[in-house]
Amino acid sequence: MPLRNSNPAVNENNGTMIAFLNCFSGISGDMLLGALVDAGVPLEDLKEGLAGLPVTGYELTVKKVKRAGIRATKVEVEIRGARGQGPGAKTQNIKHGTREAKKWKDIEKIIKASRLSSEIKRKGSAIFKRLFEAEARVHGEKMQDVHLHELGAVDCLVDIFGTLIGLDVLGIETVLSSSLNLGSGTIKTEHGDLPVPAPATVELLRGKPAYASDIRFELTTPTGAVLVSSLAKGFGPMPEMSIVKTAYGAGSMDFREQPNVLGMIIGKRSAFSVQRSAEEITVIETNIDDMNPQVYEYVMERLFRAGALDVFLTQVIMKKGRPGVRLSVLCGEDVREKLMDIIFTETTSIGVRFYRAERKTLDREIKPVKTKFGSVNVKLSRMKNKKQKSSVEYEDCKKIAERFNVPLLEVMKAIR
Repeated sequence: MPLRNSNPAVNENNGTMIAFLNCFSGISGDMLLGALVDAGVPLEDLKEGLAGLPVTGYELTVKKVKRAGIRATKVEVEIRGARGQGPGAKTQNIKHGTREAKKWKDIEKIIKASRLSSEIKRKGSAIFKRLFEAEARVHGEKMQDVHLHELGAVDCLVDIFGTLIGLDVLGIETVLSSSLNLGSGTIKTEHGDLPVPAPATVELLRGKPAYASDIRFELTTPTGAVLVSSLAKGFGPMPEMSIVKTAYGAGSMDFREQPNVLGMIIGKRSAFSVQRSAEEITVIETNIDDMNPQVYEYVMERLFRAGALDVFLTQVIMKKGRPGVRLSVLCGEDVREKLMDIIFTETTSIGVRFYRAERKTLDREIKPVKTKFGSVNVKLSRMKNKKQKSSVEYEDCKKIAERFNVPLLEVMKAIR
C-alpha cells in the first residue's frame, strides 16, 4: 500500500489540503482517476495499492489526450478477454475464486479479503453499499438480489478504490464539488433505453445540486455520482484557497461544445476564508411523552453509529400540558431512512417529520498538544484570520483523568 503524502509536489507545506472538483462536464469514475493521476499520483503507487484487491484479469493504462484543446489524463481499465458489442466494450463480470462477483455479498467478500487499510476498506464498503441500495430502490428489488447490471464490476472496484487510494497518496483531507452537469438524451442498458441521467444516478444525487445540458450524452455516471456524493463535504462555487495544483481527468468522448474533462483544483485553506461551504442536511424530529428516559442514551448511541451528524433532546410541553421530549437528528440524505427506522424500532414514536436545511460550520482542525499528562488533541475553529475558539477533546481528557486518577476538571483546566 503506498504511503500517504508521498507526493512532495502537492504536499509541500503543512495545512488542510482541499480538492475542488469542477464538474462542468460531469463526472465518472475514470475521469476522477485521471484527474488524480494528472495531479501527481504515480501510476505505480495506484497499481500497488489496487494489488491489495483479490481481483485479476485487468490492466490499468494511462495516456495523455486533448479534449477540445485541453490537455488531460485518460485512465482506462482494460479487461483481458473483454466481450461485448463494438470496440472497447468491457466485460461486466469479475472472478473471485470460481464465482462471478456481481452482487453485494460478492463485492463485500472481496473487500473483506483485500489487503487494503481498514480505513479504505470502510470507506469503499460504504460507497459500494450506497450504490447497491440505490440500484435496489430504482429496480424495486432487495439489496441482496441486485446485480451491478451495466456497471462493470471491475470498473467499479478499480474506480472506487483507486480514487480512495489516490486521495490518500495526495494527502487530500477535504473534497468539495461544483454542481453537477448530468447531460441529456438516452443511454442503452440491458433494461433498454433509459433517460439521462440514469435512474440510479438521480437516486444517488438526491439533495445535491445538479443540472441538465444540451450535450446528449451521459456526463455523470452512477459510479461518478456515488463517488462525488459520498466524498464531497459540500457543493457550490469554489471556495477561497491557496491553489497548489490543477489537474484534468479526461472522459471517453471529445465534444465540440466544451472540453469533456473533470477539473480538479488542489489547494490549502485560505487564511482569508476559512469557513466551510454551506452543505445540505436533513433534520428528523419526533416528540415523545411516553418512554422511559433511560432509553434515550442507547437510542442516541445507535443513531450516531448509523451515521447521524448530531443528535439532541429538547424538553417540550405537548397537548393537554403533558411534558415531553423532542428527539432531533441531523444527518445526510443518504442515511435518512436508516435513522428513521432506528427511531421507529427503538423508541415509542409512531411518527416523525423531516425536512431539509442548510448548515455552515467553521473550519475545524485537530492538533495534538503536549501537556504534563502527555499528548492531547485540541480542536481549533477559525473565522476570517483569527482563531476564535478552542476546545479540548473530551474523550482524551476523560482517559487521562482515569489513568492518572485526577479530577476531570483539573485535567481540562491544565490543558487549556
